[in-house]
Amino acid sequence: MASSTKDNLFLISLVSGGAAGTATDLAFFPIDTLKTRLQAKGGFFSNGGWNGVYKGLGSAVIASAPSASLFFITYDYMKRELKTVLPNYIKDTQTCLNVTHMISASLGEIAACLVRVPAEVIKQRTQASHFNSSLESFKHILHNKSGEGILKGFYRGWSTTIMREIPFTMIQFPLYEYLKLRWSKLLEVDHVQPYQGALCGSFAGGIAAALTTPLDVIKTRLMLSKEKLSVGKLISNTYKEEGFKVFFSGIGPRTMWISAGGAIFLGVYEAVNDFMSYRLNDKKLN
Repeated sequence: MASSTKDNLFLISLVSGGAAGTATDLAFFPIDTLKTRLQAKGGFFSNGGWNGVYKGLGSAVIASAPSASLFFITYDYMKRELKTVLPNYIKDTQTCLNVTHMISASLGEIAACLVRVPAEVIKQRTQASHFNSSLESFKHILHNKSGEGILKGFYRGWSTTIMREIPFTMIQFPLYEYLKLRWSKLLEVDHVQPYQGALCGSFAGGIAAALTTPLDVIKTRLMLSKEKLSVGKLISNTYKEEGFKVFFSGIGPRTMWISAGGAIFLGVYEAVNDFMSYRLNDKKLN
């Protein structure tokens, strides 16, 4: 019975996460393209402007389902485990919940980035018009034409992606979970409806996106750079050449995209999760 329950929880996280990631990428890919071109060196128009806003979609769609599934499998599992362990060390309930969600989300992001980073490298090089298609970008890295090595080529920007994603997720998910908890208590229900979870996800995502925009700019520049630069050198060169304001390039599209994307991402996750939980529990009863 315990094994069956664990299998069901794994399946729910897998399918819910995959549906959430795919739906979000399909809906908001053009905004992500515009954001990438705004952040890329040379500016918006020299990197493609308004043309081909769906360039790089292939790599994003292929990676969206597995990366989101990996995130939620890890996140949901760690939440369950930490909720039984952390209360022994942290007595304040809300603090304990916040720490649980921070750790779970951070580990979830690390797992997701194993798939997301190579897809991001391919996608952003295509979006910035370095290549005509995701396949062309993929082959360029696979054949080591840049001379940086296949592994380094696909995982270029790994450290800065993690540096961006962990602060982002440590803001978004505790806030998202807190808003859901407060709303459910206000309504005197066990948990909120999927559309209410979507609104909580939208607000939390927008706040996290705005605050972490500088990290996103650094990550984008590192992935698109044709030189081998350290993070410190890249920041220094960018500041000297373009000033402080450049680190907030694309903050509007990024915040709008992630706020709206948070609504779809977490709304779809909540809806599919609720549906599958209901169906699986219904089968048990029958």
